[in-house]
Amino acid sequence: MRESFRVAIYLRLSIEDKDKLNRTYDSESIKNQRHMLMEVINNNPSYNLVCEYCDEDLSGAGTFRPEFERLIKDCENGKIDIVLCKSQSRFSRDMEIVERYINNKFKEWNVRFISLSDNADTENPGNKKSRQINGLVNEWYLEDVSNNIRSAFNSKMKQGEFISPFAPFGYLVDSSDNNKLVVDKVASLVVKDIFNLYLKGYGYSAIAKYLNDKNIPSPSLHKYRQGIKLNVVSNKKRDEIKWNSNAIKTILKNEVYLGKLVQGKRTTVSYKNHKIINKDKSLWISYPNTHEAIIDKDTFYKVQKEMKNRTKPRSSNTVHLFSGKAFCLDCGHYLRKKNSSRHEYLVCSNNVICSNKSSIRYDKLESIVLSEVNKLLDKFYDEELLKDKVNKKYNEVYKEKIESLESELVNINRKIDESKDYLQSLYEDKVNDVISTQVFNTLISNYEDNLNKYYKQLNDVNKKINIYKDNIKSFDDKIISKYKKLDCLNRVSVNEFIDKIYVGKVKDNIRNIKIKWNL
Repeated sequence: MRESFRVAIYLRLSIEDKDKLNRTYDSESIKNQRHMLMEVINNNPSYNLVCEYCDEDLSGAGTFRPEFERLIKDCENGKIDIVLCKSQSRFSRDMEIVERYINNKFKEWNVRFISLSDNADTENPGNKKSRQINGLVNEWYLEDVSNNIRSAFNSKMKQGEFISPFAPFGYLVDSSDNNKLVVDKVASLVVKDIFNLYLKGYGYSAIAKYLNDKNIPSPSLHKYRQGIKLNVVSNKKRDEIKWNSNAIKTILKNEVYLGKLVQGKRTTVSYKNHKIINKDKSLWISYPNTHEAIIDKDTFYKVQKEMKNRTKPRSSNTVHLFSGKAFCLDCGHYLRKKNSSRHEYLVCSNNVICSNKSSIRYDKLESIVLSEVNKLLDKFYDEELLKDKVNKKYNEVYKEKIESLESELVNINRKIDESKDYLQSLYEDKVNDVISTQVFNTLISNYEDNLNKYYKQLNDVNKKINIYKDNIKSFDDKIISKYKKLDCLNRVSVNEFIDKIYVGKVKDNIRNIKIKWNL
């Protein structure tokens, strides 16, 4: 008869256990499990503890658990004779896992499984049915918990409560209510810039390049710098993750910037299968006016219309003036922009079949449309009304930018004060011989570099604030004159005034052109 057995104890702290003061400390649950199992080992002379395996804050469902996987590998490699647990549910609540290992593989590997509180013991032949019943009860428990959680989340979503642990870019989770969003003043300005750039004709890639060239942190880097522990799957370092087309497109389509929550778009297959699946749009849960909007409805829906109508940008990453606006009057297909050795021109994209086969020069269409827009302005221009509207809009924009920069000033001044405190402590350490002269000189050099950097940032931010303050005083005349008469077209003005342009055939040397206005 064997004199000693190599015993492994497996401990698991459920994610529901909340009694730890710090993640580096063992919780009371783990301590109690360990005490119970060690008491069994100490009272049995033939039991020799060879290893402890402990998974903290992990579910007992069939998901990956590092220490559990290590335990299984050691059992398979013949390093363990007995696995000791407080209960079978600590080992696993998943019936599939129980059957695979406790009732099958452990027997194949000559490993005995013992759990104390529910008397599971694979050495007892009559114990298998009770182990299987325990497994079914634990499985039902998991399913009930999963259903209850889903039900609670659905209830919260239907009441307009935000349920994600991470806020969308442009917002923060309210520190006093984690089911509510508040505006992130810095990131919200970037969101506004993204919408405005798109309406100016920039494509997704062009906007991403613009933000990267300005060294504006990507959403994941911005959250990281705020101390938010967001898991990002990437081969790159956090600081190297840049803006990309998908990030821009996601922001432009997200209704959250209207102050509206749209949740429940995705779910998992089941509590055991965590594969993400998209839900039908009819099952999404939408709730308006749950938080402050960053983008006004007019701007948001202009962008959605532009995204639907716009043709794909070419190598310049920006769309031409009439992209998604110009259509054939005869067949309704969009006009495609082409280049010749002398001119750019537009032609029906369906001209193989369509009878409207003659092209129109791009610059001539631009001249015609500009003339029609100015005729419209002459007819409807109201300087006082427009001035009030524009002043209000632009003052709000500049004031937001100034507030954001003033917040940045506070942070820079705080860093300067901290650096001065650091300098004082350096001198004290030098005087008290805590650090050597060589170390002191190295540290003082780093300190001076940092301080110079902070003062440069301070100067740059103050310059920007002064520029914005000057703009508030001087922008109105320029804006009013631009709306009074346009000298040239740009993507913003085309979107502002024009819904569609229909270009027909040439008849008697006259091109039939109809403009549908956004009026």
